[in-house]
Amino acid sequence: MHLALTILGIALLVPTVPLLLELLVLTLASIFPSRKIAAAPASDFQLAVLIPAHNEEKLISACLCSLGKSAPIFVVAHNCTDSTAAIASAAGATVLELNDDGARGKGAALHHGFTQALAAGAQAVLVIDADSTVSLNLIADVRAAFATGAQAVQTRYVAANPAASAGTRLQALAMRGFNVLRPRGRACLGLSCGIFGNGFALSVATLAHVPYLAHSIVEDLEYHIDLVRSGIRVDFLDDATVFGQLPDNNAAAGTQRARWEGGRALLRRRLALQLFAEVLRGRLRLLEPLLDLASLPLATIVVLLLLATLTPARIYAGLGLEIIGLYILISALLGGEPWSDLAALAQVPFYLAFKIANLGRTRRAARGDAAWVRTERNDPPQ
Repeated sequence: MHLALTILGIALLVPTVPLLLELLVLTLASIFPSRKIAAAPASDFQLAVLIPAHNEEKLISACLCSLGKSAPIFVVAHNCTDSTAAIASAAGATVLELNDDGARGKGAALHHGFTQALAAGAQAVLVIDADSTVSLNLIADVRAAFATGAQAVQTRYVAANPAASAGTRLQALAMRGFNVLRPRGRACLGLSCGIFGNGFALSVATLAHVPYLAHSIVEDLEYHIDLVRSGIRVDFLDDATVFGQLPDNNAAAGTQRARWEGGRALLRRRLALQLFAEVLRGRLRLLEPLLDLASLPLATIVVLLLLATLTPARIYAGLGLEIIGLYILISALLGGEPWSDLAALAQVPFYLAFKIANLGRTRRAARGDAAWVRTERNDPPQ
């Protein structure tokens, strides 16, 4: 009986190793101040903003307003059937209409937009989602980063509406851990911080060396792996922020979560062994992206560790839960309302029930023929 429990404990814990290593190292590193990019005169640097947009008439006005007139803006109206293009044009943006049922997904819109923005003379292109707004300093900070030699940058990407519900508060905390704590830790260690699909920018040299040809449903993760493989590091701009809308209903949240988790599972199957082989050949810069890709969702890891506390592997399981606890605490402290964020942990049982109910969608998103599905947008704030 003891042997059987030991084997069960090992089987439960092996899948937890990549994420726990990631969280331990990056959480400790994130405690130190982020590396600052020295200010540099950048007023003449030709930065363009690219907004991929599919039926975004609800929120694109707020996005364009937050960006102001400090940089040329290109809006890719991608297979739109609403007034997105007209709204963007009226606001002064250059509208690039892309109507092609065979070119679906955000990756296709980005590739089209990058091509057009660079042809217009941009030295770097900043990607902002149409349902987002940005901090006042974002454009200036991105320009300064490229003027000092950055090849690619990712800004801080956080929730615009954490207080919409108890559920969004929990989502916002998880988002801050993934999009703030982890890239801070990577930046402190001199690693590439990652690309999160929103608030990232690429130089013309980077796009020439690594064209944006990623078209999976997690194209940002796929492209970041391509960058690291090519020796290009993404710098983290911790003082510049893009605020993205979290879905405020379960149906939209389920679509988004299925795309993220299913897409990562598919990419894991396709690339994990390749990256592992490259690490064994001495390409150690790929070790952290490999750990990130091999990591299962945090909620899944918590469940495995809790089950493992019932086996002889309980000491490791307890240490793993302590690592996760530290990660959650530091993630909360990186926000402006840590006590409200920690109180949102009371929603975890409901979130686990939501994830179980969403398993069918996640499995479909993990299929090789899975199509990119847009998350339904919230109504504009009143």
